[in-house]
Amino acid sequence: MGEIIVITGLAEGMGKEVAKMLAESGDSVAGFDVDGQNIEILRKELDAIGGKHYLETLDITDRKGILGFRDKVLEQFGRVDTVLSNVGIGFFGPFEEVDLEAALKCFEINVFGASAIFQAFIPSMRENRKGKLIAMSSLVGQVPFPFESIYSATKFAIEGLVQSIQYEVKPFGIKMAIIQPAQVSTSFAAKIHKVPPEGSPYRERAKRFIDRDNELIKDATTPASAAKKIVKVLKTDNPKLHNQVDFMSTFFLFLNRNLPKSIRDMILLNHMDIKV
Repeated sequence: MGEIIVITGLAEGMGKEVAKMLAESGDSVAGFDVDGQNIEILRKELDAIGGKHYLETLDITDRKGILGFRDKVLEQFGRVDTVLSNVGIGFFGPFEEVDLEAALKCFEINVFGASAIFQAFIPSMRENRKGKLIAMSSLVGQVPFPFESIYSATKFAIEGLVQSIQYEVKPFGIKMAIIQPAQVSTSFAAKIHKVPPEGSPYRERAKRFIDRDNELIKDATTPASAAKKIVKVLKTDNPKLHNQVDFMSTFFLFLNRNLPKSIRDMILLNHMDIKV
C-alpha cells in the first residue's frame, strides 16, 4: 500500500510535479492551494493517472479551513504519513524601501503557513507514533542574498522552526526535514522582481541582480527534476535534516560551511553581478 502524503501549494511548479509523481508511484495525495483554476487542472490530471487524491481550494492563512481540511483528510484516508509544507511567496526589494505591511504577509504565508499545517497534523502522527514533516526552505535560509532580506528572513525562520520542533516530536516517532532549493525554472522569481523606482540609490545594483538572476534561471533545474529529488526525500524513512535539489544550493552551502565570510561575500557579490 502506498503512503498518504499532504502537500500545500501544489497547483503548479514543484508541488504539482511532486503530486503527479507520487500518484504515479501508487501513493495517495491530499493537498490544497489558493489557485482554484489550477487545482481543477491538477485534479483532472490525477484522475487520469488514477489512485486516491483529495484536493481543495484553500488559502494557507485560513486557520479554521486548514483544520477542516485536516479532518476531511483523516476521515477519508485514516492517517497521514508525510506532510510537505510547500506553499510560499517570494519578496524582493531594497530593505530601506520595503513595505513592512506586505512583508508581514510574506511571514504570515511562509512561516505561519508552515506552522499551521504542521500543527494540524502533529496530533494524529503523535498518536500513531509515526510521520514526517518536511518544509520547503531555500538556499537563502542559510546564505542570505541582497535585496531578498524579507524572504531570506522567512526562510531563516523556517530553518529555526523545523530544527526546534524536531527535538519535541522525535520521541513520538515524528521525523523532520528541510528542502533547500536555490533556483528552479519556474515563474516564482519573475512574479516578485521589480526594479526600484527612478531616484532609488539601489536601482542600478538591483537591476543588475535581476538581470543576472534572469540569466541564471535559463539553465536552472526544472520543476520535474527538482520534484524527483523531493519525492526521494518524502519516501525516505529517515531523511537527512537538510536536502538540496540543485547544484547551486549545494555549492553555495558548501562554501558557506567552509570558507571565511569575506571570501564567501566576494563570491556571492561577483556571482550576482552586484559588486560595487
